[in-house]
Amino acid sequence: MAFIVVIPARYASTRLPGKPLAMIGDRPMLQHVWDQAAASGADRVVIATDDERVRDAAALWGAEALLTRDDHPSGTDRLAEVAAALELDDDAIVVNVQGDEPLLPPAVIDQVAENLRQRLWASVATLCEPLAAGEQLDNPNVVKVVADGAGRALYFSRAPIPYPREAAAVAGSPWRRHIGLYAYRVGFLDRFVTWAVAPAEALEQLEQLRALHHGEAIHVAEACLSVPGGVDTPEDLDRLRRHWETQIGVRRG
Repeated sequence: MAFIVVIPARYASTRLPGKPLAMIGDRPMLQHVWDQAAASGADRVVIATDDERVRDAAALWGAEALLTRDDHPSGTDRLAEVAAALELDDDAIVVNVQGDEPLLPPAVIDQVAENLRQRLWASVATLCEPLAAGEQLDNPNVVKVVADGAGRALYFSRAPIPYPREAAAVAGSPWRRHIGLYAYRVGFLDRFVTWAVAPAEALEQLEQLRALHHGEAIHVAEACLSVPGGVDTPEDLDRLRRHWETQIGVRRG
């Protein structure tokens, strides 16, 4: 299964400046992410960054890193620049692994790439997991997705979709949390960067809605393994550091 992983890594962050190089245990967070990606079946793992500090740090652990423009409006635009720089074919598959997902299982990287490879009707593949009713369902930072029976995405939203009009009618857990891991065909990336922001995208602040607006098919499947949350805030970083210390203590014990 031939595919490339690209890890967009911006140094600047409003809530957590310098996030890619924040230390977790004995390594920067970005190195943890790279380790997970390198353990997948990817033929190549490339870090895409707009900051020389990130590029230079990546070189210390032997990672391939490309310096990209600093004015990209999204990580998808950064991926398109990398795909062009690497002269990838239109049908090549690129998996976008977020630079703040240090616990992402390598198996789900392989899964999303294989899902796209098997479905010629899709331009994009992504993953989800069950979401129980409760606080997370109403949390706008937890993106929800609805797909049809073939796994074709119908809509992504920060709102609780599908909406339970009658609570008594809800059986089991019909909701799915979207996992922000994507596999793209390079030809799609070339098209995506030419489109203006779609109306629903502007409202929800979800760029995958731009793809749906233009009639592109997105395949959605349930992740084969649980995917822990990423690092968005200082509290998230503290949580990951405690997790790391716990794991090291278990290994030493």
